[in-house]
Amino acid sequence: MDIFLLIQAAIMGIVEGITEFLPISSTGYLILSADLMSFWTKEKVDVFVVVIQMGAILAVIYDYWGRLWQALTGLITGKSEGLNNPRQLGLSLIIATIPVIIIGFSFADEIKTYLFNPVTVAIMLIIGGLLIFYVENRPKTIIADEAEEVSFKTALKVGLFQCLALIPGTSRSGATIIGALWLGVSRKASAEFSFFMGIPVIVGAALLDLIKHGDVFTNQEDWLVLGVGTAVSFIVALLCIRWLVAWVSLRDFKIFAWLRIVTGVVVLVAAWVFGYQFAG
Repeated sequence: MDIFLLIQAAIMGIVEGITEFLPISSTGYLILSADLMSFWTKEKVDVFVVVIQMGAILAVIYDYWGRLWQALTGLITGKSEGLNNPRQLGLSLIIATIPVIIIGFSFADEIKTYLFNPVTVAIMLIIGGLLIFYVENRPKTIIADEAEEVSFKTALKVGLFQCLALIPGTSRSGATIIGALWLGVSRKASAEFSFFMGIPVIVGAALLDLIKHGDVFTNQEDWLVLGVGTAVSFIVALLCIRWLVAWVSLRDFKIFAWLRIVTGVVVLVAAWVFGYQFAG
């Protein structure tokens, strides 16, 4: 048993749990962390960084079970009972998920082959940071105070923003939260709607990746490494979710824009100075 490999997997789980719901790109930071630690082979890392995100999204299901259950039962029964309009939330989440399913299923392998590398991550971190500054400085008119109030039209637009997150370094949370803010959804509702949107997308992507590429894990130790990363990401994400909601209710995202830009510049400078040949 390689204990050092398990420690690296736990570190990757911590990175995932902290970054999944922040607008800084969990996939991007996982790729950079794996590269920095020389963690595993590229084939295993490519699957690992997708699958351990399921641990973070399970934390969302656990923490918001009541509202999610109301949305699900509203879809099944056609009734809207409880908080605001849970049935509309369920329908809006389905609509928001359709674009990324179509594009993701069509181009998943090409995206992973050509874009899963630190240079792409760095460029998208910088572009995303600049977009955060732009959106935060725009005047805003609130059209939805709660996630249950997001209209079908707005949900579709947020779903299109989510497609940008197929490019590593963009950030699914960043694309959907900032996109929702741009469209007039409140800060708290933008964050929570983004959390909920991640459930079908991340679970679906993880399961699809395991079905298509699970054979890269050839022994019990490989599966244990994957399990450790997923479990740690669940625990850390559970501790971070409520903090982020409290944060966005009171503050803007400019600090994360600076973090994205600084990280991206550092990676690009390192590539230039050291002549490092990034994989991809």
